[in-house]
Amino acid sequence: QVQLVESGGGLVQAGGSLKLSCVASGNIVSIIATAWYRQAPGKQRELVATIINGGRPNYAGSVKGRFTISRDNVKNTVFLQMNSLIPEDTAVYYCNVVSITGNYWGQGTQVTVSS
Repeated sequence: QVQLVESGGGLVQAGGSLKLSCVASGNIVSIIATAWYRQAPGKQRELVATIINGGRPNYAGSVKGRFTISRDNVKNTVFLQMNSLIPEDTAVYYCNVVSITGNYWGQGTQVTVSS
């Protein structure tokens, strides 16, 4: 019954910004980690950013300095702020929550960066 609903994707020009949101519903107990992944056509899914509970954020080298992952615990929402976007960022972005009771995924949101 746990659901992750993503929003905020769209079309943006290179150099622009987008902020993705992932709202969790249902009871998620004892979160171990929260992450954002992305998958471009013809490529494998890759980890973009993650927060291990009790730790600090980690980022893929390709997005470090441009993306920021954060979490609003009161509203049960995970964010991915994306700045200085480049065409190589074009992909479907997925949020992921790992807890002691399950591994949950959002439906994905499309991000397209034009030149």
